Amino acid sequence: MVMLFMLGLSGCGDNTSDPVYPQAPPPDHLYDQSTINDEQRWTINNAHDPAIIKTDQGYYVYSTDVKTGGELRPGVMVRKSTDLIHWNWVQYALPGIPKEAEAWSSATNLWAPDIIKMGDTYRMYYSASTFGSTRSAIGLQTSSSPEGPWKDEGLVVKTGEHDKLNAIDANPVLDAEGNPWMVYGSFFGGIYITPLDPLTGKLKESGYGKNIAARDRATEDGAVEGPYIVYNPMFRKYYLFVSYDSLFEDYNVRVARSDSITGPYVDMNGHDMADTSYLPQYEIGNKVLGGYRFSEGEGWVAPGHNSVLKDGADYYIVHHARGETDKSWPYLHVRKILWTAEGWPVVSPERYAGEKEQDIPKRLLSGNWERIVIRQEVDGQVEAEPLRLEDGGRATSGSLEGHWSFDGKRTLTMDWSNTSEGTKEELLLLPSWDWELGHHTLIFTGMNEKGISIWGKRISD
Repeated sequence: MVMLFMLGLSGCGDNTSDPVYPQAPPPDHLYDQSTINDEQRWTINNAHDPAIIKTDQGYYVYSTDVKTGGELRPGVMVRKSTDLIHWNWVQYALPGIPKEAEAWSSATNLWAPDIIKMGDTYRMYYSASTFGSTRSAIGLQTSSSPEGPWKDEGLVVKTGEHDKLNAIDANPVLDAEGNPWMVYGSFFGGIYITPLDPLTGKLKESGYGKNIAARDRATEDGAVEGPYIVYNPMFRKYYLFVSYDSLFEDYNVRVARSDSITGPYVDMNGHDMADTSYLPQYEIGNKVLGGYRFSEGEGWVAPGHNSVLKDGADYYIVHHARGETDKSWPYLHVRKILWTAEGWPVVSPERYAGEKEQDIPKRLLSGNWERIVIRQEVDGQVEAEPLRLEDGGRATSGSLEGHWSFDGKRTLTMDWSNTSEGTKEELLLLPSWDWELGHHTLIFTGMNEKGISIWGKRISD
């Protein structure tokens, strides 16, 4: 039966060729104690707050200094890949914490680096702080190579104990006209954006810039950090990604967009990311990524602090996540971003293995799937539920009943008749690798009319 299905002999006139699936990626080898003191084997392990850049020499990821199971070394971790799938350890970018940053912050490691190329020079911004403190600094290093050596250019901005914001988590970004900006900030006071001097990479103006995202710290939903802005020229919009909530428990990624790099950034429901008066606060921002698990295989918790790679017409979200078995191990994840017809980014439920966007034969859609609803109010993991698509267009998932339709290319539409959390879902199909079960499959990612992200993957016919 499976062979007949895959060959399309039950396709009933569907002559679309079978999709091209990615090849098997390297295995994870999660929680491998033998790698703890062997940095050359830190492929995706110990990758926290990853920032990515594409260069003529390959893709590079720079990340926070962390080490599971041993004493860490400060200096900014650097990894390299030629395909976004196989990652190799390069080195530490710096020999330790720059003196000026250490003197101001008393930091013991460097946080959340990010990098941008201006002309022939790479500019690497890093954060120096201690947990729970606003005595923080963002510093700058420059080099003619993504692998260094690096020259210390001093501090870009610093904050003290009495400041209402926190100078960490810098993301240098160019606007549509090529002007440099820096978006930064954290839990304390929210997220700020300020222009940079294109010649020096330092602040162009005095002060801290403009607040573009914040949350009410008086509520349990007070954390917002890890900002990253990307411009999509197709929709002529700037997209602000941030991470919400607790680093080890319920970290999740939100997104909003704006016509201007300085905001206001609003989500699909029109909520402003800087509005601290709206309640409940967890409803602000399209939640595109959170903790989850399918019915089989390792689940993931607290995914967040992302960067975004625009590689030609393709977009990827790069973030860390923690395995559900032992949350002390952070791993590097790369996932494709797809775009809805209305211009919203949605994230693949499976990590990138080389998949390409392409038309899908309708004959491959009927069968058994699993469906995940990335509910905004859920803390921690969300669980997959069975989804059944029948040949006649009937769809069932738990207590839900409805119908599915297909545009003949890549979009699956679900219409549910008995739910209060959104009745219509626009879902984008993609041939993918099933990391949980170890074979290729079809996945979908999309949103409903309320901005809630919906994931799914095909299990069988």
